[in-house]
Amino acid sequence: MGRPLVGVSTYLEAGTRWGVWEMEAALLPAGYPRLVRAAGGLAVMLPPDDPALARETVARLDAVVVAGGPDVDPARYGAERSPRTGPPAPERDAWELALIRAALESGTPLLGICRGHQLLNVALGGTLVQHLDGHVKDTGVIGHHEVIPVPGTRYAGLVPEPCAVPTYHHQAVDRLGTGLTVSAHAADGTVEAVELPGPAWILGVQWHPEMGDDLRVMRGLVAAAT
Repeated sequence: MGRPLVGVSTYLEAGTRWGVWEMEAALLPAGYPRLVRAAGGLAVMLPPDDPALARETVARLDAVVVAGGPDVDPARYGAERSPRTGPPAPERDAWELALIRAALESGTPLLGICRGHQLLNVALGGTLVQHLDGHVKDTGVIGHHEVIPVPGTRYAGLVPEPCAVPTYHHQAVDRLGTGLTVSAHAADGTVEAVELPGPAWILGVQWHPEMGDDLRVMRGLVAAAT
């Protein structure tokens, strides 16, 4: 068998400039495909699209990664918008929630990263903390802090010891979505990883593995997809 095909969701940004061009573009930080490749997979980009196409899209993939990005619209989890919540990205919210639900329905291995971790929680009926301090080192600067695995979880099977992870977020999981289990947390109690117990490989991590060199989480996804 060849390398598994891993779809990674992307940004859709207006006014992007390269060379002589300035136009809307589908963007993905290069760390994502590099991480997928290093872990043994082949990455394909999944730009925001019609949510009705999510099932057909996921059916052609071996695994799905929902990448980091802007804040989830609080309306998606029935909350009033905080003044510290960023502007909404309705097309991306709709597309990525549809991808997550399609993966859950089909049992396709799924990894949510940062925003993707939060969206997994929202897709299953959970809520988010709209602002917390201490998890952003400085604007545009990746920080690091320790994450502590919960023994007996899928995540702990991949990373059994506490370790420092690349982090950049100001929101976090609050009320857990239906069926989800916390599989790692920070020293301050912030939920850092969630998973859905069962035969399907479903995991969300609050940090940014694509900004580091630890392959264990992505290797777990690729192994499940093989």
